[in-house]
Amino acid sequence: MSTFVFLKLLAIFIVVAIGWVAGRLRWLGDNDPARTLSNAAFYIFIPALLFRTTARVEFASLPWGTLAAFFVPVLLLLAVVYAWQRSANRKGRLPAAAPSVRAISATFGNTLQIGVPVVTALFGEAGLAIHITIISLHALILLTVLTALVELDLARERRELGHARTRLWQTVARTAKNTIIHPVVLPVLAGLVWNALFPPLPALIDETLLAMSQAVVPLCLVLIGMSLAYYGVRGGAGGAVLVSLLKLIVLPAVVLAIGHWGMGLDGLPLAVVVIAAALPVGSNALIFSQRYETLEGETTTAIVLSTLAFVLTAPMWLAVLSQVR
Repeated sequence: MSTFVFLKLLAIFIVVAIGWVAGRLRWLGDNDPARTLSNAAFYIFIPALLFRTTARVEFASLPWGTLAAFFVPVLLLLAVVYAWQRSANRKGRLPAAAPSVRAISATFGNTLQIGVPVVTALFGEAGLAIHITIISLHALILLTVLTALVELDLARERRELGHARTRLWQTVARTAKNTIIHPVVLPVLAGLVWNALFPPLPALIDETLLAMSQAVVPLCLVLIGMSLAYYGVRGGAGGAVLVSLLKLIVLPAVVLAIGHWGMGLDGLPLAVVVIAAALPVGSNALIFSQRYETLEGETTTAIVLSTLAFVLTAPMWLAVLSQVR
């Protein structure tokens, strides 16, 4: 790993550490400022970044091969983890939603709070453009697939208990609503619509969105540190370690193998998809587990543990990528 990349990573983690200190010392008070910062990031600054980036994307140059090199292995591992956990849970010792919760924890990365600042710092605007295209489909694909799987499992459980079946159209409608009306997916879709139907963004709007976008990196990095300080680590250590290993080691290895040797991906696109796969467990995994009241403690611990471990695994994957020919 080059000195430049090392210093970039070190700077990122120093800012995270500053956020942790601010949280531990309660510099912003005791009324859950981490949640306030999170809401500001997700509902104001990140949507501005996503809308501006996607509104400027050139449709003709969308990296469909790059997207396939990311999502094919991700969905493959998702299916393997789900099938493995469902087979292991045949005796019903865990809730019916447990296989889907562990599958999302093992595959859904923190593409925003960590992914955006890391990719921006390491690969610049060119890398961020590729990363944003991944984000534009990330929640939509994974949450849709996993919501369908968990709803089918719950419907099967209710049928076995003698209750009425869940109607498929209700599941589809609920999934569509929850994935589209979302502070990540909606601005991406709006940006793509603007890109397709309207002229380039007016200078004033573009400058406004740019100014808001520049707050994303420091805000998200401080938020990560504050969240660690306020919420800590609790429960489910064994499962959390397994999920973290799958997310930080197995998934990027599968993406690298399929993307490079299977699909011929190389250079910057390969580096971006591998680092995107190597990101720690994302907060949507916790939201998913809370929605179905399953393995919340394990999922929370996996998010914190994988975020801390990313300090070590990110340089490792950058070193591996530097040796790939």
